[in-house]
Amino acid sequence: MTNSHGIHVIDTGFVRPHLDAAYLIVEKGRGAFIDCGVNHSVPRLLAALADAGLAPGDVDWLILTHVHLDHAGGAGALMQQLPNARLVVHPRGARHMIDPSRLWAGATAVYGEAEMQRSYGQLVPVAAERVVEAPDGHAVELAGRRLVCLDTPGHARHHNAIHDPASGCVFSGDTFGVSYREFDTAQGPFIVPATSPSELDPPALHRSIDRLVALQPGAIYPTHFGRLEPVQRLAAQLHEQIDAMVAIAVAADCAARDARHAALRAGLRQLYVGRALRHGWSGGEDEAARLLAIDIELNAQGLGVWLDRRGQRPS
Repeated sequence: MTNSHGIHVIDTGFVRPHLDAAYLIVEKGRGAFIDCGVNHSVPRLLAALADAGLAPGDVDWLILTHVHLDHAGGAGALMQQLPNARLVVHPRGARHMIDPSRLWAGATAVYGEAEMQRSYGQLVPVAAERVVEAPDGHAVELAGRRLVCLDTPGHARHHNAIHDPASGCVFSGDTFGVSYREFDTAQGPFIVPATSPSELDPPALHRSIDRLVALQPGAIYPTHFGRLEPVQRLAAQLHEQIDAMVAIAVAADCAARDARHAALRAGLRQLYVGRALRHGWSGGEDEAARLLAIDIELNAQGLGVWLDRRGQRPS
């Protein structure tokens, strides 16, 4: 999928169709990828490049919103195919691209070696001289087209959103939530906040969403999945849900660890499925819960980590 501003939406093939996107921006025969999926996604990105009439040597940038593996797991393998590209990443994430061993170890501890190889493939390091650290406001030029990195914590402390003034759009990574095309109805897209481990900060997430809205973008492109509008209405839904999720977490906080996680999962399932039904979803509660299962689990984990960190703060 593409639009008049040279923005190509690429399905990375991670887990299921229309779950995980990368974006290719084409300007005057030069290209920039935003996010890249996993190692297994690389052939899809190269095919999209060819479909756009570009060769690997025409790509100047791979810009990562953050280094979670569904966004950045294939970065090293993709960079091996792009001889002239440099990788742009938040300063907190740069070291993990140069030496991804800690990313691999942390994820393997959760998912196991076999699942890591099946879903992601072995992480490949990126040479330090090809990595560009992008603090807040850092801009890169794509054939004269400015792409501006905006520090947008809340989902993760190492998160940048990418503002593209030429199109009037923002590439939001996970800051502006997740929206799966299966839930589109006559009411428009359905959206859920992304509060996965381990750096959830609800007040910061509220501020980051407001910062993106203040740019008055015509549309938002989250990694999950594709172009979203109207921005103001979706932002209001995100704010409302973040507050509801915090309330669910606080209510569950007195329970023992296993019971707390179960309560978080149950509360999030009720919140998301209920919203989907009110949004016009007609596929049934169980199917909605199945499609949102990854987010229910990861968001419950993220809220649990946030509660633990919150409990350690001095009163």
